[in-house]
Amino acid sequence: MESILCLLHTESNGALARPALEALTAAKTLAADLGDAMVDVGLIGADVQAAADVIAPCGARRFLGAAGPELGEPRYATDAAAAEALIRASGATLVVAPQTSRVARVAGGVARRLGGSADTHITGLQVEKGALKIARWYYRQRMEATLSRLKRPWILVVDSGCVKPWEGAPGKARVEPVSVELTEAARRSRFLGVQEPPADEQTIRPEAELLFVAGAGWTKKQADGHTHVPDAEKLILEFLKRTQASLGGSKSLVDISGEGQAVLHFMTHLNQIGQTGATPRHPKGLATCCHGEEPHTVGWRFVNERRAVNRDPSCGWARGKADVLYVADAFEVMEKVNALLAKQD
Repeated sequence: MESILCLLHTESNGALARPALEALTAAKTLAADLGDAMVDVGLIGADVQAAADVIAPCGARRFLGAAGPELGEPRYATDAAAAEALIRASGATLVVAPQTSRVARVAGGVARRLGGSADTHITGLQVEKGALKIARWYYRQRMEATLSRLKRPWILVVDSGCVKPWEGAPGKARVEPVSVELTEAARRSRFLGVQEPPADEQTIRPEAELLFVAGAGWTKKQADGHTHVPDAEKLILEFLKRTQASLGGSKSLVDISGEGQAVLHFMTHLNQIGQTGATPRHPKGLATCCHGEEPHTVGWRFVNERRAVNRDPSCGWARGKADVLYVADAFEVMEKVNALLAKQD
C-alpha cells in the first residue's frame, strides 16, 4: 500500500504560495485514486504553524513540521536535510511537492539519500490498475511521455498550473515537530536577500490571469515607413501596468538586438515564449505582432484562451492556432484598449 507525503515550504512571510496549494490538491486526488492511501503534510519554514492552520481542514492524517530560523530561507544543505527528515518521519513511499526552484534544487539529492527516485516538471498523475503513472513533456514541450517507477520513495514534483489550488476555510492544525540535524557545514551558505526590479518594471508575473506576448512587428517599420519603438514601449508598459499582465516575447523579438535593430529595452530572453523559451500556463493569452508559427505557438499549448492581433489575415494564428484573430494594427488596437482601461480607473 502506498503512503503519500505532500512536501511544502512556506514563503518568506510564512504563507503557502499557489504552487504549494496546487501540490496539495494533486496529493489528495492521487490518494483518492489509489483508494487506500493516506496523506501526510510536511512543512518546511521558519515557523510553519500559520501555514498548517490555513490547510488544517484538508483531510491530512498528520501535519509534520521542520521549523527553525535556519529553514526560513532557501539553501540547499538545510532544505535537503529538512526534506529528508520529513520523508523519513512520515515513512511515505510517494512524495508530492510543488515545482518551485527551492524544491527542484533538492529533489534529486534527497531521492539519492533515501535510495529512491525523483521526477520534476510532472504535468499529470494517473492511476491505472492500482499503479501510478506520471505524465511529463520533453523536447521543449513537443513530446509527452508516460512513466512509472518501482523505486520508493518516489519524489513527484508537479508543475504549477496543472491542477486547481486547494481551497478551504482555515482551522487549527496540530503540527508534530520533526528534528533536523544541521552541521556547521550546512549553515555555511548565507542567504543575503532577493534582488528584484521595482514593481512598475516587473514584467514576468507567473500568477497573472493574462499573458501578453509581443512579437518583432512592434520594432519594424509601420505604415508610414518609420519605426516607432518608443511608442511601442509606452503602449505595452501602460497596458502591463493597468492590467498587471505578464509579458512574453517571441524568439525573433528577443534576438533582434543582435541584428543591430532598435529593441524594447525591457524585453529579455527571460520573457521568451516558445520552442526554445518558456511554456506558461496563464488562463488567457494575447499575442500582438506575432506571426503564430509553430516554434512560437508551441509555448502556448497550456494557455486556455488564445487571442492574437496581426495585420496579416493569413498568419499562423489564422490557421487554427488562436481562438480569435483580430486583423488589425496592434498600435491602434492597444492605444484604444489603454484608453478604455483608463476610463475604468
